[in-house]
Amino acid sequence: MIVNIHEAKTQFSKLVARALAGEDVVVAKNGKPLIRLQPLSAPSGTRTPGLSRSKVTIAPDFDEPLPIEYQHEFEA
Repeated sequence: MIVNIHEAKTQFSKLVARALAGEDVVVAKNGKPLIRLQPLSAPSGTRTPGLSRSKVTIAPDFDEPLPIEYQHEFEA
């Protein structure tokens, strides 16, 4: 299905519902296709917390003030 921008603005909710139902919805301007409405795919798998444990280190001086030569870059 191809709709013009004006129709897409006035019927957006219905067009989203049609796209979610699997219909190909294309929005056009002056008859030229611009965008396609399509559902986002569900994330694959489930997230497992802690997979990056022990892969990142934080320096002991992480929260110390910056050296003087760098401070002026942030205080301008």
